[in-house]
Amino acid sequence: MKEKILNAIAKNSKISKEDLAIMLGYDEIRIEQEIKEMEEEGIICGYPTLINWDNVNCEKVTALIEVKVTPQRGQGFEKIAERIYKFDEVETVYLMSGGFDLTVMIVGKNMQEISNFVWNKLAPLESVTSTATYFVLKKYKEHGLALVNGVSEDERMLITP
Repeated sequence: MKEKILNAIAKNSKISKEDLAIMLGYDEIRIEQEIKEMEEEGIICGYPTLINWDNVNCEKVTALIEVKVTPQRGQGFEKIAERIYKFDEVETVYLMSGGFDLTVMIVGKNMQEISNFVWNKLAPLESVTSTATYFVLKKYKEHGLALVNGVSEDERMLITP
């Protein structure tokens, strides 16, 4: 039941508990209890709104930053990740496998603001050994939702072997 609720609200957090109960075939009170439990257990951490900033008269630049760090003895990557995600500019931090350790996504007003963040806040952290910054040019899909009016299912070309 929990997974069904999570899948439904991941696509639309505004869905009413009444509609959710009807859609999933459960009692509304049970749905409310399950959601409350998941909030208390830290399974549901919030209800952010996905905004397509390209459609708003507001300048926003998103950057993905690859960060290499020296893990701290006894704490691994946890302490440095915590220091990084506490910066207001930081939207997302992931521990990665591969050629770098952390992926940091930030949003700024312009490229200069992001550059200042990397130069003045991120790179000087004592555990950070290097960074590489990539700017997002266009977002097509985020959190499983399309942000552009692209090709519909019916308009796609059929590819046959």
